[in-house]
Amino acid sequence: MPASQARSRARDRNNVLNRAEFLSLNQPLKGNQESRSSSRKQSGQAGAAGAQNTNPKERRQSQQLPEEDCMQLNPSFKGIAFNSLLAIDICMSKRLGVCANRASSWGGARSMINLLGITGHGIPWIAGTLICLVKSSTLAGQEVLMNLLLALLLDIMIVAGLQKLAKRKGPYDITPGLLDYLTMDTYAFPAGHASRVAMLSKFFLNHLVLAIPLRILLVLWALCVGFSRVMIGRHHITDVLSGFVFGYLQFRLVELIWMSSNTCQMLISIW
Repeated sequence: MPASQARSRARDRNNVLNRAEFLSLNQPLKGNQESRSSSRKQSGQAGAAGAQNTNPKERRQSQQLPEEDCMQLNPSFKGIAFNSLLAIDICMSKRLGVCANRASSWGGARSMINLLGITGHGIPWIAGTLICLVKSSTLAGQEVLMNLLLALLLDIMIVAGLQKLAKRKGPYDITPGLLDYLTMDTYAFPAGHASRVAMLSKFFLNHLVLAIPLRILLVLWALCVGFSRVMIGRHHITDVLSGFVFGYLQFRLVELIWMSSNTCQMLISIW
């Protein structure tokens, strides 16, 4: 046994790979291991100190980033359906904007379409209602006109508030007119003209005695005014459709808070 151990030790000494310059090929040196372990400890301590120094809000955001990336890369079915409908709405609205500018296919009819849109504007309707209210001498007429004035004012305030919340722009970059600025109708969603004509047509159908041809013309007028806003490139199709819905809801609201004849007389006397 001692002879065999002596021979193995001699072979180890004579082996070239056991020299100092070749030891790193077989196994790392103890000094390197210690330096690496100390550097890892220092980096770990620095990372822990940095994690403690960072705010909880930043740590929360860094933890949420992978989940947000996954949501963007794998959208839900509702998100895909909504984006697809939105893209269809924008595409169809741009195609129907045949009077958006003079160079459009129906650019020559732009003035006539704008004139049709003025018939559904809030300022002419408010001014006409005030004139009729001054000239009215019957209690029933004054009651209807006062509630109509209330409905017009509510329409302007509700539509302006919804547009400020949505801040959706139209399919074409068209600057609003002076009347639009007066009624704060500067954004696209919902369409103020559509909500107003829907509310007015429903109001007149309920509170005025009209022949059947006039009732049909009233409904056609509301539809033409609403979709004329798509033709001039001011609103999307969904803006107009939502405007019709909001106009009907505004009519229902006015019916719920309908002012009686005595209340109208009191307000007229104050005015």
